[in-house]
Amino acid sequence: MKKEIHPKYYPDCKVTCVCGNTFTTGSTEPEIKVELCSACHPFYTGKQKLVDTARRVEKFESKVKAKETVKDKKGKKVKRAARAEVRAKKEVVVKTKDIKKIAQVQLNKKK
Repeated sequence: MKKEIHPKYYPDCKVTCVCGNTFTTGSTEPEIKVELCSACHPFYTGKQKLVDTARRVEKFESKVKAKETVKDKKGKKVKRAARAEVRAKKEVVVKTKDIKKIAQVQLNKKK
């Protein structure tokens, strides 16, 4: 290795977490402060500890609840079948017009 181009390596770097956990590791920094570590991270602990920034967690939870309510809704095919049954039960009323009168009116207007 070339001299004076690499940063100084500290084999006993002290890492301090917000939860109070401390451990040593090797780094180019003599001391490191972190917000989450393996002792307090939900992936490793299995506990849900949320760091909420600008209501992001609440927004996510509301989206999840909205998706659950959508699952309870009926699909297109079910809705179409229900509408078809309602239409089949209705009486069919056919309106007819007197074609002769319409033809005479149109003929009179053309003259």
